[in-house]
Amino acid sequence: MNTAAIARAHASLMQGRSIARVRGFAGTAGHALLPILLPMALLAIWQTGAAQGWISPQVLPSPTDVWLTLHDLAVSGDLWLNVAASLSRVLVGFAIGALLGIMLGAAMGASRTIEAYVLPTFNALVQIPVLAWLPFVLLLVGIGEPLKYILIAKAALVPVTLNTVQAFRQVPTSYLDVARVYGFTPRQRILEVVLPLATPTLFTGLRLGFTKAWLSLVVVELVASSEGLGYLIVYGRQLFQLDLVMAAVIVVGAIGYAIDRVLDFCERRAKRHGTAVVGAST
Repeated sequence: MNTAAIARAHASLMQGRSIARVRGFAGTAGHALLPILLPMALLAIWQTGAAQGWISPQVLPSPTDVWLTLHDLAVSGDLWLNVAASLSRVLVGFAIGALLGIMLGAAMGASRTIEAYVLPTFNALVQIPVLAWLPFVLLLVGIGEPLKYILIAKAALVPVTLNTVQAFRQVPTSYLDVARVYGFTPRQRILEVVLPLATPTLFTGLRLGFTKAWLSLVVVELVASSEGLGYLIVYGRQLFQLDLVMAAVIVVGAIGYAIDRVLDFCERRAKRHGTAVVGAST
């Protein structure tokens, strides 16, 4: 083969690789854009309907009005004050509920006797929605911040507890038998055998628990609050400022989605860690 043929073959090979890289990049970019196609389409329909007068501003304000309201809230600082209030409440309530849920779930997961006594009553109580507890807790602690912490903690407690029980139960019995043969104490079995294998399921429970806590936060603030994102929604409804209502709803959804993505990343890392632990153990 002469030099010209070799050069043509090399050029053809490089061109093929370039096309493959471009197609791969286009495929990756297209896949990354897929999640925003539906929101963008809905936004376009919303804007078109508002511009053409198909949607009454008294029923649903235009995206432009909502954006201007959101901008005014951010510039004035009201948005950040209410976001900070909501985040502080949900973090405190979630921390309390998650801690109690892990402790209760670990106790039931480690002891069949405790599970037999506690789990049936627990399953009955968790069927009661958060709002049903509101009047009772209101009589006990009043309308202050403890009310919100208790109700948010209750919402987070349920999925964390149930997933912790499941996490303990899914550990293979053979692993525990080997730990006993090597003389592991109960504490060592939990810390060195159970927890590494149960971590993925525990993170799933924490993620679900935070989702429930965030939803309960907005509900509690709708009923009893003088600040927070839920309060902004109620305030806008009372003044019939639907642009304020929509702006607060968008912020609630955006913050909840962002935190869920972070927890999803942590959950996937935990699952890979759990898979690595199982692989090393086998």
